[in-house]
Amino acid sequence: MIWKIKSFEEITTSELYEIIKARIDVFVVEQNCPYHDLDGYDRQAIHIWAERENNVLAYCRIFNKGIKYPETSIGRVLTTEKGRGKSIGKQLIQYAVETIENRFHTSEIRISAQDYLLRFYSGFGFEDTGKKYLEDNIPHTEMFRK
Repeated sequence: MIWKIKSFEEITTSELYEIIKARIDVFVVEQNCPYHDLDGYDRQAIHIWAERENNVLAYCRIFNKGIKYPETSIGRVLTTEKGRGKSIGKQLIQYAVETIENRFHTSEIRISAQDYLLRFYSGFGFEDTGKKYLEDNIPHTEMFRK
């Protein structure tokens, strides 16, 4: 397994294809949630993913302050079917937090978490802000890490 951290400009066409495929496989197909994946934010993100034999196993994107929220943020977090059950998701969030701390020099991070993952994220210091909402018909909660 190989971990990659790249800006949009550094991503190859093949890597971008595999990233988008993973996002559609998980969010659109598995979660039966048609939504606008290509939201215009990929160019402003740092992309972090694990891959094996050119298949994305886990992925997220991170943002500096002021892009998605006033604080830094993590989004589009996923683990593909091939990556599940191996603690890759935990490694992914740890790498995302470390990358934010090293590149953006802050530990304040805001996320929009699907409700079934609240306990998972709380293990990384994220706290429920009480802001709950439906996003693409999936219950979400805004969480913050100080």
